[in-house]
Amino acid sequence: MTRSTFSSHVEVYGKSVQALVNAMEFLKLKAQRVLATHGIEQLEPEKWYPMPRVIASFEDILEQVGPHTTRAIGRAVPKNAVFPPGIDSFGLSMNSLDQAYRMNHRGTGDIGSYRYQPEGDHNARMVCDNPYPCEFDQGIMEALYDRFPPRNSIRLRIDHDPSGCREKGARSCTYYLKW
Repeated sequence: MTRSTFSSHVEVYGKSVQALVNAMEFLKLKAQRVLATHGIEQLEPEKWYPMPRVIASFEDILEQVGPHTTRAIGRAVPKNAVFPPGIDSFGLSMNSLDQAYRMNHRGTGDIGSYRYQPEGDHNARMVCDNPYPCEFDQGIMEALYDRFPPRNSIRLRIDHDPSGCREKGARSCTYYLKW
């Protein structure tokens, strides 16, 4: 599924979009200009914005500034987005990622998902079939690891399964996590 096939009837919560501006510290004016070119003139955290405009903004950021900035935006999401209460571990945060995603999007139609599948004490798989860039999703996972560091772990390793990628037309991306 390509990014353009996701529903145009879905909106994204402004606090989530705010991550785009916050993560681009030195490039805030650029972020604001990119959002404005897609009809998001004055970003208001409590407002909802059409998903196609938000996705188009992410694609422009990825193209103009690069994957590191897109990853930084993903890393900023857990600080800005709404998450379910009671999360106190990496596993719970990853398992609740789809629920948090849905709390920050509303409307009818396909928005994709995050599917967390533990595969052992220090291994898991995350399948992402949402319209956001790969680097964005990886940034979110890194931020959740930093926020809820698992015991007996020094770092998170994320390996992108090379057999399929949304950026190359696949329906989803699969990431193998080790910590």
